[in-house]
Amino acid sequence: MASPSNLSFLFSISLLLPFYAARSPPPTTATLDVSASLKQARHILSFDPQSSETRPVSFNSSSSSSSSGSGSVFSAPLHSRGSIHKTHHTDYKNLVLSRLDRDSARVDSLTTELELAVNGVHKSELKPVPTEIEPEALSTPVISGTSLGSGEYFTRVGIGSPAKQFYMVLDTGSDINWIQCQPCSECYQQSDPIFDPSASSSYSPVSCDSSQCSSLRVATCRDGKCLYQVSYGDGSYTVGDFVTETVSFGNSGNINSVALGCGHTNEGLFVAAAGLLGLGGGPLSMTSQIKATSFSYCLVDRDSAGSSTLDFNAGLPGDSVVAPLIRSQKVDTFYYVGLTGFSVGGQPVQLPPGIFDLDQSGNGGVIVDCGTAITRLQTQAYNALRDAFVSLTRDLPTTSGVALFDTCYDLSSRSSVRVPTVAFNFGDGKSLDLPAKNYLIPLDSAGTFCFAFAPSSSLSVIGNVQQQGTRVSLDLASNRVGFSPNKC
Repeated sequence: MASPSNLSFLFSISLLLPFYAARSPPPTTATLDVSASLKQARHILSFDPQSSETRPVSFNSSSSSSSSGSGSVFSAPLHSRGSIHKTHHTDYKNLVLSRLDRDSARVDSLTTELELAVNGVHKSELKPVPTEIEPEALSTPVISGTSLGSGEYFTRVGIGSPAKQFYMVLDTGSDINWIQCQPCSECYQQSDPIFDPSASSSYSPVSCDSSQCSSLRVATCRDGKCLYQVSYGDGSYTVGDFVTETVSFGNSGNINSVALGCGHTNEGLFVAAAGLLGLGGGPLSMTSQIKATSFSYCLVDRDSAGSSTLDFNAGLPGDSVVAPLIRSQKVDTFYYVGLTGFSVGGQPVQLPPGIFDLDQSGNGGVIVDCGTAITRLQTQAYNALRDAFVSLTRDLPTTSGVALFDTCYDLSSRSSVRVPTVAFNFGDGKSLDLPAKNYLIPLDSAGTFCFAFAPSSSLSVIGNVQQQGTRVSLDLASNRVGFSPNKC
């Protein structure tokens, strides 16, 4: 039996326990440089790519031999759209709202792609996409197709023999590679001259009975040659001949007989790009065709004139935060990542177990997509993340929400602020802390900043705003995704 003195000691400890239990460590914070963000926002409106100096780009390999692609290291420069094409917007808020409209259309398109697969819709059941083009103006038929939206980053690759260099949209959320081709029934404006197939000795049409033609979601035949169409959620589309060509990556090598679309009728929001480089997981993507065991990219700030690289077969950096790469039985295009939750201010956000799981029917899950800007989260997860962030930013002046953002702040009177850190958690104690500028972004050039996440349906998407400044590496052979900060 305890003595009276021992009982007194135990009683004192019991009184102190609630006090110590109630005390939690102070939240971890990150600095948002408000002045620098606003300066960059104003700069991108006046930046003229034509008058800027061309910066040399370093490649990871000096190999110049032609190969089938398996095991060879290839590298190509990677640019934000703003460094290639001068925006026509004179107000930063209008530029952001335009980006958000395009981004919402892309996410709708991603969701549609998933719904078609989950519901078992066969490509023969798809109906023609209505367009404003008169039928007699088409040199190829406009047939049905639902795919994915355009990205915001361009890579520089060579097409044809001899190779001509083109800026291509980088898209990890789609598979079909395509380029605008002469003769053009209708082509949008691009920075480079339009590709002329007659000037390439390696150009070759794909036959209708080939496996490449049968792998297309939407295809038809004319004179024994395969025709393709890809339509996007924002109304953009490309129609033309499906062909094979030589694709080259700077001074690091070239790949023969890559299947791609030669678009003679193209319309939409791909302005400045010559076409699209599909890096998804399907059989017609660039990664699949060159038999890449891995690829990685690093996205500079999209209001920046800087550049980085797209690398194939280079492996994961040693300091990568590694998460599982999950494969879907329904959609082979998407790259699902094993996200388990978040932390805000160093404290985990309480979420139901398995909220991000990809179920057997193909619903749920989290994909990594460089073509989507704003990260979308399953609604319950988004609400929990937002509420945790808001609870630790009560000292910041708020303002009304805009577009898809419901949490915004007026930082016009601040040069910098300390905000709680936001981190992605991947299980086994692995987490990726995001820089403050990757989750509080300027909506205008006056000082309105918004929390750069949005609610979605069951599909969650880690977008390129959160990926900026981080090298994202997809180890396709070992089913791993690596995130390595400050590797641009």
